[in-house]
Amino acid sequence: MSEPPPEGMELRSTPAGPAGVAADSPVGRLAATVDRLSREVRAAQAEAEGRALIELAKGILVERLGCGPAQAARQLAELTEQAGTTQLEFAVEVINQAARDRMSEVTHAFLAATRAAAEAEAEGDPAAVRLRAAESGALAADDTQAVAESLLEQALRPLGAVAVAIWAAAAGADGSLTLAGSAGFSPAEAARWYYVPPDVATVARCGLAEREGLWIESLAERGLPSVGRHHHPDGGRAAVPAGTGGRVYGVLEIVWPEPLPPQRPQIVRQVEALAELCAHTLETYTAPDGPARPERALPDAAELMDLADGLYDPALVLVPHLDASGNLLDFRIQHVNSRFLDPAGRPRGMVSGALLLEAYPMAAGESELFQRIERVYATGEPFRARRLHLTALVDQVPLSAVADISVSRHGSGILFIWRIEDETARLASLLQHAQRLGRIGGFEENLLTGEITWNGQLFDLYGRPETSPPVPLENLPAYAHPDDAVAIGRFLRTLLHHRRPASAAFRLQRPDGVTRHIRVVAEPVLDTDGRLLTVRGAYQDISAQHWTEVALAATRDQLAHTEQQASERDRLALQLQRAIMPPAQGPLQMADLDVAVRYRPAEAEQLVGGDWYDAVVLPSRLVLLCVGDVAGHGIEAATSMVVLRNALRGLAVTGAGPGQLLSWLNMVVHHLTGGVTATAVCGLYDPATRTLRWARAGHLPPVLVRGSEAAPLPPVRGLLLGAVPEARYEEGEVQLAADDNLLMYTDGLIERRDRSVEESLTHLLTTAAKAPGTLDQRLDRLLTYSRSDTDDDTCIVGIRVG
Repeated sequence: MSEPPPEGMELRSTPAGPAGVAADSPVGRLAATVDRLSREVRAAQAEAEGRALIELAKGILVERLGCGPAQAARQLAELTEQAGTTQLEFAVEVINQAARDRMSEVTHAFLAATRAAAEAEAEGDPAAVRLRAAESGALAADDTQAVAESLLEQALRPLGAVAVAIWAAAAGADGSLTLAGSAGFSPAEAARWYYVPPDVATVARCGLAEREGLWIESLAERGLPSVGRHHHPDGGRAAVPAGTGGRVYGVLEIVWPEPLPPQRPQIVRQVEALAELCAHTLETYTAPDGPARPERALPDAAELMDLADGLYDPALVLVPHLDASGNLLDFRIQHVNSRFLDPAGRPRGMVSGALLLEAYPMAAGESELFQRIERVYATGEPFRARRLHLTALVDQVPLSAVADISVSRHGSGILFIWRIEDETARLASLLQHAQRLGRIGGFEENLLTGEITWNGQLFDLYGRPETSPPVPLENLPAYAHPDDAVAIGRFLRTLLHHRRPASAAFRLQRPDGVTRHIRVVAEPVLDTDGRLLTVRGAYQDISAQHWTEVALAATRDQLAHTEQQASERDRLALQLQRAIMPPAQGPLQMADLDVAVRYRPAEAEQLVGGDWYDAVVLPSRLVLLCVGDVAGHGIEAATSMVVLRNALRGLAVTGAGPGQLLSWLNMVVHHLTGGVTATAVCGLYDPATRTLRWARAGHLPPVLVRGSEAAPLPPVRGLLLGAVPEARYEEGEVQLAADDNLLMYTDGLIERRDRSVEESLTHLLTTAAKAPGTLDQRLDRLLTYSRSDTDDDTCIVGIRVG
């Protein structure tokens, strides 16, 4: 309980402020002031919102009555007075009536679009029945989320689809996508894909760029990311733009779990109709869980016109020109700013109010400018281009200007800005960059006044600051190398005395000690009486060119020396090869045995190789037959070939068999030839028994031609020569008969770059079997019909048993 007041003190009643604070206290007065200001702010906000609604109602009247803003304001005032309500209440009624009319138009449009489905329904088409039911359900839906669910359940799930997404495209320059409604996805998946940033190439983004929509048979083949991809990686997708009246408001994306086969045209048209229905839904509603709201009021054209007038570049304000059905036909030039410069020189009044394609008919031509403006209006994504031709057609003559273009959408209007390129400034900049890249400095010297003009590049060439005075031409010898005095003197006499254009190359010695190689070119400027007034010209730094020429000269000398050395080596190798093994050699004559050899050198002398052969009668009356191939070309291969050929011939007189001979020859190659490797085939023929013993070291086996058949001898094992220090070689033995032909050859006879050895060998056997006549004719035919393309040298040894 409170204590009673002291005696003699009177109690007075004081009004209490907020929270029991006395109103006349400082705190109470402050609270009252805050409360009063809050009420005034709320009233001002309500008044501003009321004005916005009244302005929106005026805009509706302008559209409905086809009048101007002032007449629409008078009409609104008269109608308000007749209705007996406030202007704000009447404006709200006008807006609500317009919204109802809009939805009625949408309903009638889709009922007309589904007339074909109704006819199909009468014929018993269940797909058409489902699609019509889906349209009806979507029109009755409360928000975008309900529209998505209705589309999936009523129309798309019976077609095999498992999910659907309705994407809303950003209205401004952002270019992002928002998931406005979805069905068939988990809440977590939908939340992850609620917002797609600009420039992310998803299925919906690619579908937005396609006028006819994007139909994907299998998402795995395209590799595009999208909502629910990990659940249906191989499924089909459809992404159809959701637009109406030339404007695209979003994308309808449909998901199938399996690859999508081509759809019937009727189904495609119905899906496009559903996408248009989604566009009307996106106009009316915001987020899937948000309340319905009317479409945001678009900025007044006057605001866009004021924006254009504030720019320093020529600009046009364009508004869409629609037909009776609401389809975009053209754009009307609503306003032209004061900085407008028409390419054809027309005044502003001739362009303002005209249709874009009438004023600039070439806009729909090569540059596709009109189509780009259409896309900006449809999607809201701005367009910019450099050095685009803006062309007008005046008296059937095209007049154009090069400009940088910028197109952006603001509400229902288009702001079209271009910056006409200054040709003089562009050429000056181009010249400046050319002088910098070419290291060229220009000058002009007035011989009457002594005034000298240099550009910045010339100061840089001289190594002098731009604040220093330029160097007169007559002082040029003082900055040149003393050895170039004669060339400088000749240049100055030709230019100043003979008054003719002149040029000279000299070494410029700069103050920083650097010497640059310079070329100067100049011309005199004379008056009408032939007196010399001015000299102008240019210096060019040719130091890099000079040193490049010096390096090229040294390289040419070195190359010539190297070529001479290589030519000498090739000549020596060829001489050595031909001295040991001439290209033509007579046949070896023996009783009951014909022996013939052929050697074809390489076509190019620098490809002198190591192919060799030998056919000789040994003291034991056996005949040594052998061919071989040393790896590589040049003098090393030729000298190694000589070593092997002579070594084998010397070893053969020991009477050893072909296997032992190759074993000894392998030791010679490995230890005495410096790492050379080679292949060889060696045979010993006994004329008394008509028996051939043979062995091979990594070489192709001999070919036996008997009658009309040709086949290689059964191969025996043997490593190529020089691979290992010691090796053993198997021997084979074949009994020959009368008229048999035996061929030994090197791989130059059959080797090709585009075929395998087996294919080439088959061709050789076919050619050898068909060759008639003598042994010499047979060998000549093999060389003639050889298909080898390696330009390598070739050896053939052939015997014919009598």
